[in-house]
Order: sequence, then structure tokens, then C-alpha cells
Amino acid sequence: MTQSKRQLKFSKLVQKEISEIFQKEYSAKFIGSLVTVSDVSMSPDLGLARIYLSIFPVKSAEKIMEEIEAAKSKIRGSLGKRIGKEVRIIPHIAFHVDSTAEEAEKMDQIINKLNIPPANNNDTEE
Repeated sequence: MTQSKRQLKFSKLVQKEISEIFQKEYSAKFIGSLVTVSDVSMSPDLGLARIYLSIFPVKSAEKIMEEIEAAKSKIRGSLGKRIGKEVRIIPHIAFHVDSTAEEAEKMDQIINKLNIPPANNNDTEE
């Protein structure tokens, strides 16, 4: 489903602000891990922001997601303080793990395991 220009503009604003919140206020909770806001998708009424996070190393994703979920109301409060003068509604937030990088790595491993014989240029067509 495509988003309107308004949704895209709002999602970029939320993505920037959530990234800064994680960087400045929650970096101590993510020691030894890298948490990146890879995408934000807004509902049509701008009342819900689906925030997709890339977490490295992947093995710590579950623990970090639990910490983020526990702090969700504080994160939304921080978001409200930052964008409250620019928007009417502070969206509810839902965090999701973005597994795109993990899926790409699996595909690379599968492709590398394939045994593809080299092309033979000496074949003639009959």
C-alpha cells in the first residue's frame, strides 16, 4: 500500500526523531549492539507509527526489543516533546524488527552454496 505525501513527510520526521532519541537517551541500554531505525510507516490518519528496527548482532534482538517495549511510553513522551509543536497528534508507536538484512544474508549463503558449472564457450549450435 502506498503512502500519501503527508504520510511520507510525517514518517521521515518520526524516523529522524526516534533515531535521535535512541542515540541520545537510550544508547546506554544498547551497549554492544547497533540499533537503527530502518523505516517508519504511518497509518492514513497519522495515529499509528510502525517503526522498523535493524538490530545487530541479531542474537541480541529479542533482548533489545523487550527493553524498547518496556520503555515505549517514555519513548513516545520524548517524541511528543520533540514534535509536539509541529503536529496535532503524537502517534502511538509499534516497534517491529526489520529482518531484511538477515534475509539477504541467508540468500547470499544459499547462492554461495550453489554448484554452478562454468559456461562452456566451445559448444556449437546445431
